[in-house]
Amino acid sequence: MATIFKNGKTKFKEDQNKIDNYRLFTASPRLATVVNSKNLIFDLRLLNPGQYSFPYHFHRNSEELMMVISGTMTLRSPNGFEVVTKGDIVFIEMGETGAHQFFNHSNEPCTYLDIRTLIGIDIVEYPDSDKINILPAFEIFEKKSKVNYFKGEEKPMEKWKDMNDEHQ
Repeated sequence: MATIFKNGKTKFKEDQNKIDNYRLFTASPRLATVVNSKNLIFDLRLLNPGQYSFPYHFHRNSEELMMVISGTMTLRSPNGFEVVTKGDIVFIEMGETGAHQFFNHSNEPCTYLDIRTLIGIDIVEYPDSDKINILPAFEIFEKKSKVNYFKGEEKPMEKWKDMNDEHQ
């Protein structure tokens, strides 16, 4: 069944747990949940003047497509900074080359459609703060805690000792 989201009928709600400079608003209820979307996450977002969308980041397992509906904002990417305006579409690929962040440099709100693929688990990396985020669980870690695959696995027999004692 087709679902139509009528222009001008959307109510926005500030995203939870945001801090100053990152006060992003999202359509409420979230559009993808309204239609029970299986493979796409899509939201209508409102970015007020002087605000950033999210910390600078990239996805390891997700592509994104943004379309500016009204207003203007600046895109930060590995290529630098570029102004995007009403009608512009921005494709964001997976991986480091797809790092991105938006900033509303104007005096007017900017509304944009944010579409992202959802195929299993995604890992989001934040180059400015050296963190990773495991989605959809939203578990955030600092990359400096990265360890060798076999760390803590040097003595497997200690873990098996009880099982060996039971079967003797």
